[in-house]
Amino acid sequence: MGRLENEARTAMTVLLKQGHSQSAVARMLGVSEGTVRYHRRRSAAGAVDGRTTQVGKAAAVAEAIAHWRNQQPAGRVNLAALHDWLKREHGYDGSLKSVQRYWKRTFPAPAIRARRRVETPMGAQAQVDWAEYPDMVIGRETVDLVALVVTLSWSRKRAVVWARSKDMLSWQSCQTACLQRLGGVPAVLRIDNVKTALSRGAGAWGTINETYRRFAAQLRFHVDACQPRHPQGKGKVERTVRDQREAVDPRGQVFDSLEDLQVWTDARLEERARHLRCPATGTSVAEAWEQERQLLTPLPATLPEPFDIVVRRPVGLDCMVHFEGRQYSVPFRFVRQEIEVRGLAGRVQMLKDCAVIAEHPRGTDMLILRNEAHYEGEDTERVRAPMPLGRMGRRLQEIAAAKVQHRSLDLYARLAEVAR
Repeated sequence: MGRLENEARTAMTVLLKQGHSQSAVARMLGVSEGTVRYHRRRSAAGAVDGRTTQVGKAAAVAEAIAHWRNQQPAGRVNLAALHDWLKREHGYDGSLKSVQRYWKRTFPAPAIRARRRVETPMGAQAQVDWAEYPDMVIGRETVDLVALVVTLSWSRKRAVVWARSKDMLSWQSCQTACLQRLGGVPAVLRIDNVKTALSRGAGAWGTINETYRRFAAQLRFHVDACQPRHPQGKGKVERTVRDQREAVDPRGQVFDSLEDLQVWTDARLEERARHLRCPATGTSVAEAWEQERQLLTPLPATLPEPFDIVVRRPVGLDCMVHFEGRQYSVPFRFVRQEIEVRGLAGRVQMLKDCAVIAEHPRGTDMLILRNEAHYEGEDTERVRAPMPLGRMGRRLQEIAAAKVQHRSLDLYARLAEVAR
């Protein structure tokens, strides 16, 4: 006898109560008249479908299923993986359907939470994400590249800047270059939980690392990290990254340099901005961006150089600061004060109250780097200038300044005279 689903049995009961004949009900439900008679007799006798009362094989491993469920992270579960685990670890010989029916009866799905659609106002937010492009041909070299994609949330105007790595220097320099292309800085940058932004934690509870915090403060934007495993929180740029691969995809092409690739990308993005529609206005993205850029914060006249580390260090009485295993001099007037030290690409920069007070080469073989001008100058109310060099000190400096092969023996003679 044919089996009827719950909805069909309910419909059959209603139709029969309305006075329809068994043959008419059979035609409407697309089953045989015998099937209708069978289920009508079972219903009159108070019987229920057998499957609804079957315990099923999965019930025999209920404890194992409960244990497996407790080990899973929050979110959707893979019942096929559970079925494989039961067969492997517990010798289960039932079907996947049996496991699915048991799970559905025992662990009802939680209520679905609706999402609020939010459209950010002009100038309020941009979303940031990396896109990876392996095996790109630049010149005669095959390299792995990354592209930082920044999308203004209101106008959907985007900027893309290429780099060779995702390190802190690239993270900052690419953001600066993107914001230059967008014509200003939005109030908030919504980012992923990347190590170049967060020192620990994630999302709203994460801690922004000091280097990126200083960078954001200089460009005057707020950092908003996405909730982990929540791509909808950054949906505009996630879709942009997918669109970037489809519509502005340089893979398969050969570029002479990274600069040529950047020029090609900028031109393609400008062209697409003229043709794509902005959901907020119905106009082109380019037209909407012209409105939005008026509300972006202007970039500083002097853009901050990217730095991958920033620390605070005290200045010793000898006018030296310790950083990365080396000592660097600063002007004497900053003795016994705390200053900010930044590691830039090839340089170390010292700042006090956001003003640069000294710079030295970074990563040299020398462990002590001094600038003699830092020990010269007039006294201040707080610090007196170092004593001038004596005759011995001056002679030693003369010898040190001359290359060994060009040093006159007279230098050493004069040094000996001073020593007497």
